[in-house]
Amino acid sequence: MTGEGAVRLRPPDNTLNERVVGWWRVQWLLTTAVPVAVLAVLGALIAPARPWLLTVAWVLGVLGLACTAFFPAWWFRVHRWEVTDEAVYVRTGAFWQEWRIAPMSRIQTVDTLRGPLEQAFRLATVIVTTASSKGAIKIEGLDHELAAELAEQLTRITQATPGDAT
Repeated sequence: MTGEGAVRLRPPDNTLNERVVGWWRVQWLLTTAVPVAVLAVLGALIAPARPWLLTVAWVLGVLGLACTAFFPAWWFRVHRWEVTDEAVYVRTGAFWQEWRIAPMSRIQTVDTLRGPLEQAFRLATVIVTTASSKGAIKIEGLDHELAAELAEQLTRITQATPGDAT
């Protein structure tokens, strides 16, 4: 579509809250620590398998620490979101970037989610459910107060937008 009134695809304007990097790092550490601990305990208890179990635990621990240091900072640089009167825009992904656009007329529900780790980092996730078979759009890593304001804003806009959200 070209000409007057055409919508031009552009990167969404808003970044996530900086605290999301710490939240993602803790998730990586926890995801890495559990298998490393299990392998280390098994290596300590099973003498014949000790060398290879401890080697695998060590390699997994080093890879987990490298991922913890690198990926969250990279994700922070590429994740973007924006809300306009017409749509919700979200860009995620580091290797495979995904752009999701939900027109306001297609939004069915708006939810916020705050898991225990998100609460510790004062973050929240806004979940925008649409009539899409692709599923809900998630905006993770928002300041919890901004997430509440965003949910209210989206609710107001969608109520004022004509359409049946199907």
